[in-house]
Amino acid sequence: MSDDDTHPICSAKGCRAAAVWVLAWNNPKLHTPERRKTWLACEEHREHLSQFLGVRGFLKDVVTLGEWESRSASDR
Repeated sequence: MSDDDTHPICSAKGCRAAAVWVLAWNNPKLHTPERRKTWLACEEHREHLSQFLGVRGFLKDVVTLGEWESRSASDR
């Protein structure tokens, strides 16, 4: 099994680094207010991806991958 099969990777174009952060977002023109899409980010790309989403008014939350997984598990 390759590393990519076992560890989430960063959503930045061309990046293959392990994801550390989850950027939760939604596009209000397309999604209901409670809907959350996610991008994953490594340490290096967290700020860049956050700014990209933030400028558009899409960014809703930034949390560690571990915290996101804990939230998801408690929602089940």
